[in-house]
Amino acid sequence: MHDADCFLSIAELGQRFAAGSTRPSVIAGRHLARIARIDPVLNAMQVVDADGALKAAADSDARWAAGRPASLLDGITVTIKDNVDLAGFPTRHGSLTSSDTPATADAPVVARLREAGAVILGKTRLPEFGWKGLTDGPLQGGPTRNPWHIAVSPGGSSGGAAACVAAGIGTIAFGNDGGGSIRIPASFCGLFGIKPTFGRVPHHLQEGLFATLVAGGPIARTVADAAVTLAVMARPDDRDWFALPPPPDGWLADLTPRLAGLRIAYAPALGGVSADDEVRAVVDAAVETLRGRGATITEVPSPIGDLKDRFEAYWIGAFARRMRLIPRQRWADLDPGFRALAERGMDVGIDQLLDAEAARAALGRTFAAFHRDHDLLLTPTMPHVAPPVETVYHGPTYDRWRDSVAFTLPFNLTGQPASTTPCGLSASGLPVGLQVVGPKYAERLILEAGLAIEAALGFAQPHPRLVEALDAM
Repeated sequence: MHDADCFLSIAELGQRFAAGSTRPSVIAGRHLARIARIDPVLNAMQVVDADGALKAAADSDARWAAGRPASLLDGITVTIKDNVDLAGFPTRHGSLTSSDTPATADAPVVARLREAGAVILGKTRLPEFGWKGLTDGPLQGGPTRNPWHIAVSPGGSSGGAAACVAAGIGTIAFGNDGGGSIRIPASFCGLFGIKPTFGRVPHHLQEGLFATLVAGGPIARTVADAAVTLAVMARPDDRDWFALPPPPDGWLADLTPRLAGLRIAYAPALGGVSADDEVRAVVDAAVETLRGRGATITEVPSPIGDLKDRFEAYWIGAFARRMRLIPRQRWADLDPGFRALAERGMDVGIDQLLDAEAARAALGRTFAAFHRDHDLLLTPTMPHVAPPVETVYHGPTYDRWRDSVAFTLPFNLTGQPASTTPCGLSASGLPVGLQVVGPKYAERLILEAGLAIEAALGFAQPHPRLVEALDAM
């Protein structure tokens, strides 16, 4: 049965907590009950910390009763992707080869959420080492499923995170994104997700080739919820050597919907890849709606060429490094798809990696020049709607470069902020996302544009079709 309280926004929950009409412990209990009922179908949760969540919620009850909440997130339910540390629980990275030793300290983002009074429900599933844009693997005992239709994937690698938020398990999810891993599942699950500028949200441990690709951020049902959460997640932590200088206080306060007056480009194709007709029809219609609301949007050709030739070695070389850290006798426990690519990566040389670093710098210069003329870039988030759960990633029918990351990966390589906003349903009834990209450090602009897009397109949260699917579980 649909539990409307599990889909309330941060602002709505805060109003009810302040009025005493409900308590964080009541809301946390409903989310935990929802996990027990729905997650056996979705397979989205890696760890459920019921005791910890109820203790945190009881502490929040006391603060709200005293009129002293810690922040706007006090009492708000959150899930954490299982490739960051949550003290007291192992960090499994979606892999049978990972340690089952509990983490001794919280990762920076977890620490900031706890300080803000958030109620952490547990940890969400991901594919092994976050290697792909679907969520399945040896550790899971089956794929994670999309609440909109359990026969299709929620995407990845933050697939468990997005599936939970879409299903009303947690108000917010923390995900991270090294090639689209926030934006892909948010798009497939009809949610808002933002990958902030690289270094905006501190992370620890952050090492290896992918360290400068990955950015953490929120997956949410609304832009406003994501903005409130990102402001907390971005608070400083000196364990991250790559972190940006802390933003000023109030850097995301008093956001105002904004599209009129901006120079906005729309690229329906990027890097030689176009969205299929089903997705393109929805995105084109959304762009026309925004024009009708006063936005100046100019269609442009792709500013970049194909990515695969320049960055395939970079990708598989990073996998090879990861596999070298695993005892050889455990390699048989790896996802066969990951292992095959990692073994290919063993042959990648230092010149290829340095060539890819030079290509990243060139890509960054290309988009820096592009944004001199365009405040924002719009693209489809994904070339296709969510694929079936049995899809083989980076196989003959679902190629990583052609079918998954063409629109998202460029902005991991450049470190730019980018979001996805639900913009409608395909003819097959699955969500389609609109990506909004800005220059570095432009999170506020992206969020203000997101508020305007959200209002113009009127995508209900939760959507009636999603409610119907959830009620059938």
